[in-house]
Amino acid sequence: MGNSFFSLPMTNPKSPIQKPKLVKVVVTGIGLVSALGESLEASWQKLIAGKSGITLHQLFPELEPLPIGLIGEKPTSVKKLTQLVVSDALKDAGLSPPLADCAVVIGSSRSHQAEWEMLARQMSESDRLSYPLKTREMENWLETLPHMNAIAAARQIGAVGSVLAPMTACATGIWAIAQATSLLQTGQYQRAIAGAVEAPITPLTLAGFQQMGALAKTGAYPFDLHREGLVLGEGAAVFVLESAELAKQRQAKIYGEVLGFGLLNDAYHPNAPDPEGKSAIASIKQCLERSYLTAGDIDYIHAHGTATQLNDRIESMAIERLFPQKIAVSSTKGATGHTLGASGALGVAFSLLALQQQILPPCVGLQQPEFDLNLVTVARQHHIQCVLCFSFGFGGQNTVIALGKELYEENHQI
Repeated sequence: MGNSFFSLPMTNPKSPIQKPKLVKVVVTGIGLVSALGESLEASWQKLIAGKSGITLHQLFPELEPLPIGLIGEKPTSVKKLTQLVVSDALKDAGLSPPLADCAVVIGSSRSHQAEWEMLARQMSESDRLSYPLKTREMENWLETLPHMNAIAAARQIGAVGSVLAPMTACATGIWAIAQATSLLQTGQYQRAIAGAVEAPITPLTLAGFQQMGALAKTGAYPFDLHREGLVLGEGAAVFVLESAELAKQRQAKIYGEVLGFGLLNDAYHPNAPDPEGKSAIASIKQCLERSYLTAGDIDYIHAHGTATQLNDRIESMAIERLFPQKIAVSSTKGATGHTLGASGALGVAFSLLALQQQILPPCVGLQQPEFDLNLVTVARQHHIQCVLCFSFGFGGQNTVIALGKELYEENHQI
């Protein structure tokens, strides 16, 4: 696809330049699994009930007990999660494989790291005991390269078109949806499956975040005065994206429309965000401009809300600077944990259900807000026409996506 999704014009709504004719992209299917539940509906119901899937675990003897958002009794695999959510998304969209002419854009931040850690342990043990690794221990290592998860999804649905595997830290999920949207907007495909999958509960991942001082000791409390840090969680969410024309031809259920997105980078630090939030603010503005929206058009923001000191402070500053004080804000990481590359995809799924059901999801874990935001503490009914979902990843990779009720654009006066 080259750089087609960077070539969308950055027009000013007040300028005489006419809005380009791009294909409208809608979401017709969602597959999701999280620490809250093994389906979209189960996760959503527990979320709006204010439940959390985070519990204390000691999964590895070399590490102390930590709060973790685990799906089952023990860490799962990227392969298992991908098969589940891809199958669920197709079923939800009323589709069956093979889907030859379907683009696949599925990313992950850690990908098959668990398998690589296991292989490294086996190699270390082999060296220590001076015996070669058995063929069966090495034969599948090519299947664990970072891009192979997306290829496995393409095999699963019988797709023979474009296969992309973005890896942009915690921004991966929204980045994947943006890439897939661009493939449809520019007419290269009429259908894509896109999202992100993460199974990050490995000794190295936990030890790395712990060494940085980023992990919480008791739980995740986004935007709270007494927040402790992030809690790692497993999760995955993928979406069936289609041109509005194709969706209507087959009378598909439509969750909402992808109105636009913003993708920028701080170029500031390997893991700390720019303290002034310049790139985060610019990515929000870029998304609004590409979506032909104003800050006042937004009814709800699904925040990145990691419960770390820096992220929550800088994200709050950006929201306060750009949006009316009344705008509803919440983060769902207090319920699911931080699913790293999949976090933006989970956020998009919850945002689409908020649009569909006109319910604001709560900021689970929040007790004493530190910031002057309209933070949602209990799920409630609310008029929701347009939503923004934020993901601000390590390396300053900032992504923002705008979602709206389908046909919003036709009823909105630009």
